[in-house]
Amino acid sequence: MENWLELSEAEYEKVWNKMCEVLNFKPSTSNFPSFEVPTPFITYDISIYFEYSNDLGAYDDLEEKALLVFKENTSRDDYLYALDWQHECYWINPGLEFEKDEFDELKVPVFPNGDYYFFIHKDFEWGYLGHPWEKTITIFGEGLITGFEKHQPKMFQKILRQG
Repeated sequence: MENWLELSEAEYEKVWNKMCEVLNFKPSTSNFPSFEVPTPFITYDISIYFEYSNDLGAYDDLEEKALLVFKENTSRDDYLYALDWQHECYWINPGLEFEKDEFDELKVPVFPNGDYYFFIHKDFEWGYLGHPWEKTITIFGEGLITGFEKHQPKMFQKILRQG
């Protein structure tokens, strides 16, 4: 069963409108942060991984642990949004396999290496927000934060903000 179900045009419009309404999303390459998340939240500075890093395993570690935490925070038949700013966006089920493309990458990566990459619970109860220009990952929602504390990625060493 395919896991990456592309959002319809109506779903795409609805979710980005909700991003603006609920998280006050205002894309920017210089005004940070570009969203307002509910409490509790933690923003990790991952800027060191945008420059040369000899710890290539840290990227795989982040992906592996993020997918695990998403799975732990959803029920078996639950879907969440996988959003790539101004590109195709998807419904994904963390309980299913995350197929990769011919470059061995997810359709929406967890490391924000060129665009905003967001993974949001369908009811906006929690979210994982990758910001490529601030070079951060923000996590909101108690369950998601607890999950990442339990399965802490190597990249999550430097906290920039929390609330």
